[in-house]
Amino acid sequence: MAGKFVVFDGPDGSGKSTQFARFSSYCTEQNLALCEVREPGSTNIGEQIRSVLLDPANTDMTLRSEMLLYMASRAQLVEQIIRPALERNELVLADRFVSSTLAYQGTAGGLDHDEILSAAKVAIGNTCPDLTVVFDVDEKTAATRLAGKSKHSKHDHPMQPTLFSDRVELRGSVYQKRVRQGYLDQAKDQPSKYIVLDATEDPDAVFNDLINQLKQHFG
Repeated sequence: MAGKFVVFDGPDGSGKSTQFARFSSYCTEQNLALCEVREPGSTNIGEQIRSVLLDPANTDMTLRSEMLLYMASRAQLVEQIIRPALERNELVLADRFVSSTLAYQGTAGGLDHDEILSAAKVAIGNTCPDLTVVFDVDEKTAATRLAGKSKHSKHDHPMQPTLFSDRVELRGSVYQKRVRQGYLDQAKDQPSKYIVLDATEDPDAVFNDLINQLKQHFG
């Protein structure tokens, strides 16, 4: 997987972040040079954009503006961190990428996918993931997990967003259902670039499935 670009994605509450951290440790054990990034963020510019996106005071932010802010952060990330890491033959592991925008602002939000992809072309050029791993979970399970996380660890990780999750939760279960469908549609349309994992299983089972699927995909 050296020199590959892999994205972990999925609905909020899918357990993606848990698997991201676990896979990062696995790569370290395997002595694989790894570059970890999160979206939006991971650069000075990206973190400032992130703060704007997460600020609960920005209730008047339009969906199109939201989408373009994500793309702006992504453009900085690709040029400043991702491309140099790939040139160093490192594995780039990203927590979300264009797939998130297509699911949240596209399928769930109603923005045209072609317009999103056109903006992505400007932002990232030809730097596209080799593989996107979707951690699939139904909206009821996701909501239960998010409620537990909010109750027990809301202030444990100051660099991890809770405000954005709260804002997304307020969009309701119908919105969350569309987000999930957005990911599944992407995977169906590009089976060679996506794998979908059942994230309703316990974390150990999900991780084992992840490793097996990655081994099959990358040989």
